[in-house]
Amino acid sequence: MESYRRPGPEEYSAELEIKRSQFLGFIRRTETEDEARNFIQDIRARYPDARHHCSAFIIHQDDAQPIERSSDDGEPAGTAGQPILDVLRGYMDITAVVVRYFGGVLLGTGGLVRAYHDATKAALDTATITTRRSVHERFIDVDHAQAGKLEAEIRNAGHTITNVDYAEHVTMTVATTAPEALEAVVAQATGGTVDVRGDATVWID
Repeated sequence: MESYRRPGPEEYSAELEIKRSQFLGFIRRTETEDEARNFIQDIRARYPDARHHCSAFIIHQDDAQPIERSSDDGEPAGTAGQPILDVLRGYMDITAVVVRYFGGVLLGTGGLVRAYHDATKAALDTATITTRRSVHERFIDVDHAQAGKLEAEIRNAGHTITNVDYAEHVTMTVATTAPEALEAVVAQATGGTVDVRGDATVWID
């Protein structure tokens, strides 16, 4: 996998009222299973008097299938956790919790599925979504006199400069999906006097 979508770093939320029951939906970026479970516990601690705290999460893993978990938390089996998880499909590093305050009116199986789905979607609709990409991270050491022109050439060619360190020489950190094209840009801009080093694979938003 070279890219996937995930929520921004903030917490996102929405509230629905359905037949006098209150459904509070929460979304957060979580990069590990521990982070996901901690977020679920945090929401549970914030709303200790609620009847249910239903949840689901999907966590990206390098070179492995994503971790997927869901919980009905006392609701009838399949009416809460799975509908929440279904809304999260297409995203990773994401956890959703839906808190329910029971309003005295039974919703039935279909009503619960729709309510948990809709509360999760309402929260997700408020989220900023970023695309996380797998890229090659390269480093370029260049004289100060050459740095400005080279930086402009690299950016104009569509590569991403993630850091510039000004010391005795200028060291640029560049994220690219096309390392050979980056090398060609640097060679042309500097007359072949500057090399590109390193070839780590990293994730960036």
